[in-house]
Amino acid sequence: MPGTATLPSRCTDCSGRASAICAQLHPDALHDFAGLGRVRQLRPGTTLSWEGERVTSVGTVRTGLLKLSASLADGRELILGVAGPGDIVGNPLGAPATHSVTALGEASLCLVPRDAFTAFMAREGKAAQALLERLFGELDNARRWLLLIGRKNAAERVASLLLDLADRAGGTEGTAIALPLSRQQMAGLLGLTIETVSRRLHRFADDGVIALPDLRHFVLHDRMALAALAGEPAD
Repeated sequence: MPGTATLPSRCTDCSGRASAICAQLHPDALHDFAGLGRVRQLRPGTTLSWEGERVTSVGTVRTGLLKLSASLADGRELILGVAGPGDIVGNPLGAPATHSVTALGEASLCLVPRDAFTAFMAREGKAAQALLERLFGELDNARRWLLLIGRKNAAERVASLLLDLADRAGGTEGTAIALPLSRQQMAGLLGLTIETVSRRLHRFADDGVIALPDLRHFVLHDRMALAALAGEPAD
């Protein structure tokens, strides 16, 4: 990974640069890639792209979290997942988007025009390899969410989501971690009712695993216990 001294100025405050595809680039290629795009700031609730439209840019999330959602035939919103720092949003192949991308809070992205992005991938082997690894990683994550919804019980689903949010935020025990999803959104993502989500959160708090200082944050007190509740090994 390039040293901080060689980074383009826009990359120095990017929370996702260590895990983004551009982390694999040598300094000259990194500067070339940074020169292709622009940084866009998103306010909470701003939709970057809509389901069904042909996206003209490919974005790397720099800061914040974005929800990926689709609309059901009856008008209900189905949340498919969450994208965080280092994740890619937008289809490099230009196919119509299968979901909308909306900022859950303050967020920023590095946006590169789709044609420029694909041309750069074609000539930079390390970038193309990193993109392929990222896409396979997203496929693995999608399979994990299928397991989450299909096989895990309610407590395991809620605990798994909290672990994911804590890991994305780099949260350690005793620190407040942003909970950008409302209880309704969490329920939609996990295939549960709002009441079930709320009960499980308060049960975790009563057991001392987490604390709930307000509706938009949780404090992680015992990561091993939360991992056990999620049915996952604790790192």
